Amino acid sequence: MIAVARLAVAFGLAGLVPFLFGTVSLLLWPQQSDRLVHYFYLYSAGILAFMAGVYWPIALQLENRCYPLSPLSTIFLSQLFFLTAGIGLLLPTTVQLVIYPLAYVGLYVVDVRWMNLYWPAWYRKLRLVLTTVALISQLVVAGLFLSSP
Repeated sequence: MIAVARLAVAFGLAGLVPFLFGTVSLLLWPQQSDRLVHYFYLYSAGILAFMAGVYWPIALQLENRCYPLSPLSTIFLSQLFFLTAGIGLLLPTTVQLVIYPLAYVGLYVVDVRWMNLYWPAWYRKLRLVLTTVALISQLVVAGLFLSSP
């Protein structure tokens, strides 16, 4: 694996720490659930916006049209996920419980369905692991939040 791949794996796995810490925090300090869930979804939105930004440089490199998506489609998808991240923060928590998991699944589907030819195999494997852990964390946080008094 080249150095860039090792660096991406290290940063990707480190990026899971706030998801895991946020989930465990809700178990340890349920009385702080409102604040903890707010921070959890703030981080979720930041990561979603960051991942949406990955599509911009791809759009700039698609002039030869060798990938399934056009540059316009790629930029549109980038903005769709970016706006979902930002607008999601303005919505009630009960809506965020649904929006962010769906957005993470949608982002992953775009990556493996339409961008599959663009990403190297190691990145697709990494995305599966990162998305799975983030999604499980989001579902557990949603369940804990909904079950809290």
